[in-house]
Amino acid sequence: MSDSASVEATGETVGEAKWKALRDLERIAPGLDKASVRFQVVSEGERGLLGVGFTPARVVATADVAAPAVSEPRANESELAARVRGIVERVVGAIGVVAEVEVDEREDELIATCTGADLGLLIGRHGQTIDALQHVTNAIVWRSGVDKPVTVDAAGYRERRRAALEELALDAANRAGAGERVSLEPMTPVERKIVHERLKEVAGVRTSSFGTEPNRFVVVERDDADA
Repeated sequence: MSDSASVEATGETVGEAKWKALRDLERIAPGLDKASVRFQVVSEGERGLLGVGFTPARVVATADVAAPAVSEPRANESELAARVRGIVERVVGAIGVVAEVEVDEREDELIATCTGADLGLLIGRHGQTIDALQHVTNAIVWRSGVDKPVTVDAAGYRERRRAALEELALDAANRAGAGERVSLEPMTPVERKIVHERLKEVAGVRTSSFGTEPNRFVVVERDDADA
């Protein structure tokens, strides 16, 4: 039995976009059979007149990955929680990280927490690896007919990153309120959502997302209509 994993990537050429997508697939599915990867070219990209302006090539890469064996439920652990734990344990182990995985099942979500001595490899740059793992875990759970989101955390990363992003968002809001148009660093979709949600509560500013993945970013600016 297998499940499918998909990633989207961009590049200056279709070849570069395919290479990036393949690299991201290998991150979340170590040991991937590269020959089995299927590519869909969403856009071939184009350069503007006289080299001014550029639309990147965009591809979606999909591959079948072996479904993890269902782990035996621990004490006070449901079959769903055990399945989620099995998925996370399999990927974490495959990328060479030593970690303990615990799943907290709540009424409206599951939180899979990884603890260990050195989880930097699992988290990845700006959380890209752990976000990819979370995406795949949710896809597998949803395909089984369960509509309950899964959050994958490692050593308290989610809360630390959220706090840092909210502080960054508030600083940008202060600068935007003074008339500056503030462009933040490129962020993952998860991180951009935190910024948007935090600044919904701040009067006089508005947020928008610009660019293409993986370089999409948030812009914060004064909202004169709300002043």
